[in-house]
Amino acid sequence: MKLLALIALCAAVLGLVVAVFLATWIRKSPAGNDRMREISGFIREGAFAFLKREYKIMAIVIVVLALLIGFGLQSVTTAILYVFGALLSVLAGFFGMNVATLGNVRTANAASQSGMNSALKIAFRSGAVMGLAVSGLGLFGLSVIVVALDLGTVVQCVTGFGFGASSMALFGRVGGGIYTKAADVGADLVGKVEAGIPEDDPRNPAVIADNVGDNVGDVAGMGSDLYESYVGSIISAITLAAVAAGASGGVFDEATAAIFPLIMAAVGILSSLIGIFLVRGKEGSDPAKALNLGTYIASGCVIIVSIILSKAMLGSYAFAIAIIAGLAVGVAIGKITEIYTSDAYGSVKKIAEQSQTGSATTIISGLGVGMMSTVWPIICIAIGIFAAYYASETVGEGMGMYGIALAAVGMLSTTGMTVAVDAYGPVSDNAGGIAEMAELPHEVREITDKLDSVGNTTAAIGKGFAIGSAALTALALFASYAAVTGLSAISLLNPIVIIGLFIGAMLPFMFSAFTMNSVGRAANQMIEEVRRQFRADDGILAGTTKPDYAHCVDISTQAALKEMVVPGLMAVIAPLAVGIILGPEALGGMLAGALAAGVLLALMMANAGGAWDNAKKFIEGGHYGGKGSDAHKAAVVGDTVGDPFKDTSGPSINILIKLMTIVSVVFAPLFVHIGGLLG
Repeated sequence: MKLLALIALCAAVLGLVVAVFLATWIRKSPAGNDRMREISGFIREGAFAFLKREYKIMAIVIVVLALLIGFGLQSVTTAILYVFGALLSVLAGFFGMNVATLGNVRTANAASQSGMNSALKIAFRSGAVMGLAVSGLGLFGLSVIVVALDLGTVVQCVTGFGFGASSMALFGRVGGGIYTKAADVGADLVGKVEAGIPEDDPRNPAVIADNVGDNVGDVAGMGSDLYESYVGSIISAITLAAVAAGASGGVFDEATAAIFPLIMAAVGILSSLIGIFLVRGKEGSDPAKALNLGTYIASGCVIIVSIILSKAMLGSYAFAIAIIAGLAVGVAIGKITEIYTSDAYGSVKKIAEQSQTGSATTIISGLGVGMMSTVWPIICIAIGIFAAYYASETVGEGMGMYGIALAAVGMLSTTGMTVAVDAYGPVSDNAGGIAEMAELPHEVREITDKLDSVGNTTAAIGKGFAIGSAALTALALFASYAAVTGLSAISLLNPIVIIGLFIGAMLPFMFSAFTMNSVGRAANQMIEEVRRQFRADDGILAGTTKPDYAHCVDISTQAALKEMVVPGLMAVIAPLAVGIILGPEALGGMLAGALAAGVLLALMMANAGGAWDNAKKFIEGGHYGGKGSDAHKAAVVGDTVGDPFKDTSGPSINILIKLMTIVSVVFAPLFVHIGGLLG
């Protein structure tokens, strides 16, 4: 077992080494003229200033929760692993954002000097650093734990590592999401709608804050999000290894069952490396095709190797079916997301058409698209669960939940590639902003806009992967919770369970209300500040006076740090309160309700937001009157409504689901001991 864990550790280190190589290559690429470097410097400075202040708050949370675990559960090992998981989560976001803030200006320069292919290469490789940092650090941390500790301690305490990853991911995603959308909404509504100036116009006081937000929300926050999903899927499989081994009838032992997901994750990193280096674009071609090719190649490699290793390590091809089912579901959700959020398909075009009659019809049609977009992903998830569960049950009764955990591992095995495709989007978006502010030729902005439009779709696909994996991972962790608490079934005829079920179904809506209102309040401050600057100095719109960018950056920073605390703590407090007051069965009901409601709400919000965004870009491409038309103004309103949908509330819900589940697993012994104060 230790030898295999070392192999996984080597794969993780290889991924990190390649990430360093790519980062060095990007740093050495030309950064453009003085004006471009100056703008990029503003963005980079603002991004790191926010992260520095955010990490101070996170440090306090880490210390408090580590003490709570150490003294509350009297488990020093779990507390140490919690801190380890939290620190690696923070590092994953930090490393990715560091390179993204270097890659943005170099992408803009490549578009100016060499065209589409070079710009795509730099933007994608900037995203690849994020992807390899996420998967490399995740597998590195888990492999070190397996190498350093005995199997019994790993199974008992590894959930602490996942708890650390999830808690930091939620703060990172919520804080970054509030920051970026406060700036984005303020910049759009006052700049584009009221003042009638282009997006990323240097006359807009909020433009730097908007570009900073792309990095702290869509790169650093997203990186922590996918890191949490990645390690959560592997941890759920490790914790169910004992159950699987006991049900296998001697086919394999617990150690083999525990190490198998780590080996598959190692295969995923190697496959992602192959996919990353095979992404090539051509002048005039669709960047999405190049990105999809890399994804499909990486997925194909995982499928082939999973068939071999499933038989060699676990003695049955059934577990390869589980891996492949999860991977297929992930790819299917990605394609479905593309259909509902890309302007190449009818849904987005319909929203753009409806924008001709005003913002109300834009919003109505977008909500309809978002709601309808939940149907096929849920059907795919259901099919994946069915295939993974019953294929694994053929090996031994009681192995089905282990199979579902492996399906989540399969779905996220190519996280290195998935995150690379996702993080490429905000780098391209920033490149477009720099091109606009530096007054580069119009052809440069056309290239970056095309990359950015594809990036909106790839970002939505990344969110779809995270949400789909949340369903599978939370379900597998739920099985771990049931095993720890001794629950063989949860009866819907028990009123305590029903109470928990309703509370759980309510929580994603309550959480979304907190985060949406937080964006609204922060955006209101930004709107008033931009209006104030325009009123105070006519030279800003005339282009003779430089706006006060720093004040807008400070508004977003302070608002995000203030507003992220309550939603972040809610995910920890809710399961603790229900478990202590109502007991383990009620908490089981709460987790089930949160899972069902949360997955649907997250899919709806993420896809509606992506569709609104690309409907706006479709109109900006020259349809229905183009930029400045009434249809465009209506689409901008739809886009601003969708901003917190797709970049704050929606993607944060999947972390909420898993964080509440893993908190329940970590503190399950406490809930069993108390038994529910009202039980």
